[in-house]
Amino acid sequence: MVCLSLHQEWQNKARQEIIDVFGTQELHFEGLKHLKIVTMILNEVLRLYPTVVKTLRETHKETKLGNMTIPSHVNIIISIINVHHDPEIWGEDAQEFKPERFSEGIANATKGRSGCFLPFGGGPKICIGQNLAMTEAKAAIAKILQRFSFELSPSYKHSPSAVFSLPPQFGAHLILQKI
Repeated sequence: MVCLSLHQEWQNKARQEIIDVFGTQELHFEGLKHLKIVTMILNEVLRLYPTVVKTLRETHKETKLGNMTIPSHVNIIISIINVHHDPEIWGEDAQEFKPERFSEGIANATKGRSGCFLPFGGGPKICIGQNLAMTEAKAAIAKILQRFSFELSPSYKHSPSAVFSLPPQFGAHLILQKI
């Protein structure tokens, strides 16, 4: 909601898509699958503000990674936040909120390196709840956008605080207006 408050044009695009799919009626699962703009927005938010900023993995056997050989039982910290903000992967605008980068899917957004988008981890330890989380996020944002518009309060101070995740250090002060 913070990103949509900062980028009203995307809030309006998402609301229009939700109205086109559901109108003012109740949400249904089939309709949630057709929310392409909302999905692009959620992916971009998860890229900029991943659910977890880093993850730890351990090699179980000697592993070749590029031109390096990593011995068995070495812990590797993967900085998801750095991968998600890397200009070599995402372009020079990697720090900017641009949901359109996901308009042709994750593989195109990462220039064929889909392993570089890790909002729910990756590989055999990927979050088993990722589909449920995305469905719930779509439903929540759809319910909110059907009924409200919102903007940032003048008291809002943008300050993501990297702990385990990236919560806003001083909260997310929003002003909601019923539509």
